[in-house]
Amino acid sequence: MSAQNPMPRSSWIFPALAVLLFAAVSATDYVFTLSPSGLVFAIVLLVILFGAVFAAVHHAEVIAERVGEPYGTLVLTLSVTIIEVALITTIMLGDKPAPALARDTVFAVVMIVCNGLVGLCIFIGGLRYREQGFQLSGANVYLSVLFALATITLIMPNYTTSTPGPVYSTAQLGFVDVVTLALYSVFLYTQTVLHKDYFVHERAEGESGEAYLSGRMLALSAMLLLVALLAVVLLAKKFSLVVDAVAAKIGAPPAFAGLLVALLILMPEGLAAVAAARKNDLQKSINLALGSSLATIGLTIPAVGVATYALDKELELGLNAQGSVLLLLTFFLSMLTFGTGRTNVLFGLVHMVVFAVYVFMVFVP
Repeated sequence: MSAQNPMPRSSWIFPALAVLLFAAVSATDYVFTLSPSGLVFAIVLLVILFGAVFAAVHHAEVIAERVGEPYGTLVLTLSVTIIEVALITTIMLGDKPAPALARDTVFAVVMIVCNGLVGLCIFIGGLRYREQGFQLSGANVYLSVLFALATITLIMPNYTTSTPGPVYSTAQLGFVDVVTLALYSVFLYTQTVLHKDYFVHERAEGESGEAYLSGRMLALSAMLLLVALLAVVLLAKKFSLVVDAVAAKIGAPPAFAGLLVALLILMPEGLAAVAAARKNDLQKSINLALGSSLATIGLTIPAVGVATYALDKELELGLNAQGSVLLLLTFFLSMLTFGTGRTNVLFGLVHMVVFAVYVFMVFVP
């Protein structure tokens, strides 16, 4: 992507359509049902919602290219996390209670990112360049914080005694929210101030420098980014109704909604990570992928925790035994994959196999 290219029409058309659709639905008090007209509405909603998500990520990428690394990937991950929090909170606190949605979505994000996306990026890079390098110190920082946060939020709730698992007591959840935010904040300080060099690898040979972006285009992209994020938040409620209806119709397992939400929010960022791997910039792929996982846990869990407490809802966080095994396997594989500073195609394939096992187990537990 080059910031010098004309702004794609889709980057402002879809946010505008999303706002208009929300206004039309609100004005007519439309209620979604599984009918031919409801199917048309669901298709239109999904197309506009996907378009708004891609538009948000496009504008985040434009801003990211101007501010440079590691701030660039931080803008992307925070934008995607805002979308994720909106979708999870809306579905979870809707008419049909879904206390485990936050857990299922966070777990799905970790598995998609740390196995599916990381595996695909390493596999593609390995096929094209045989080996790719990255900053080992930066990967270690990502993994240490990710392992700690994932264990505290997804495994520890099963082993507390104040309340029967897989939930935290009110005091425990409040404490976990605070330490999660604190740890993620220190990570951001490390990434952006103390050790920026940990997260920037030498530019691949033949890759052009940063494109120039005028102040006017930067301001326009920032404004459209806010509009696109707002549009996604506004349509999240209608999306939740479609997800609930479709899941009930096809008899989908409980984790299906979490997987669907995770795929929706990670698709545009995942495409950016794969594109970076194809350009021999695996460091950017790692920043996008592992940064997404950290932002998901570090920001989504506290936000949902506060919302559930304010609205007196239950929040299930602990994984079952099968999920815990897959999470621990992901930890071990990640330590081996990012342990040398060089990757090859076999590392990518192993992660992709683990991701395939996760998806299969969602539908055939």
